[in-house]
Amino acid sequence: MEHRDDIGSKLGMWIFIFTEILLFGGLFLVYAIMRSSYSTEFHQAAHHLNAFIGAINTVVLLVSSATVAMSISAVQKGNKKLAVILLLITLLCAAIFMVNKYFEWGHKIHIGLYPGSALMLTLSHGQVMFFSLYYFMTGLHMFHLVVGGIILTIAIIKVQNGSINKDRYVLLENGGLYWHLVDLIWIYLFPLLYLIT
Repeated sequence: MEHRDDIGSKLGMWIFIFTEILLFGGLFLVYAIMRSSYSTEFHQAAHHLNAFIGAINTVVLLVSSATVAMSISAVQKGNKKLAVILLLITLLCAAIFMVNKYFEWGHKIHIGLYPGSALMLTLSHGQVMFFSLYYFMTGLHMFHLVVGGIILTIAIIKVQNGSINKDRYVLLENGGLYWHLVDLIWIYLFPLLYLIT
């Protein structure tokens, strides 16, 4: 039988997920309005993004979603060692994503393509809007990725010390749910930003 605190924790996480969907939904709405107003400029600006790196990051996050889901199954079956390994793979995927983002952002900043730069002042209003949304949305997503990584790191510690086990695993379940949200957001961001046609 499920513990009452677990039910409350799950409900709280679903409410939080709903507010996050509202936040990113609002940003996607702003993006849609700006893209319809400046479709040519958005298309031109998107050529500065590396779709290959974006695709690699998509695959990496999809793998991480699978491993975090499998870690929950491993805990439910009482396999603590496997759960920890799967969570470490999830965190490795997050690290790969962040390293790719570091090089992607680093290249753009190196050539002066960032909000407030002299180069940005020479671009059209639509291109400036594209890059402003690009930096804000991907930056916010990376922040969520870091938070998710912290939650999963705590989960690893709790799995190892037995606080998370086959009878009590709601923290890991909620952490996995949050991680799936992070991945889902990227699945929308990737085509919107990188695959503009």
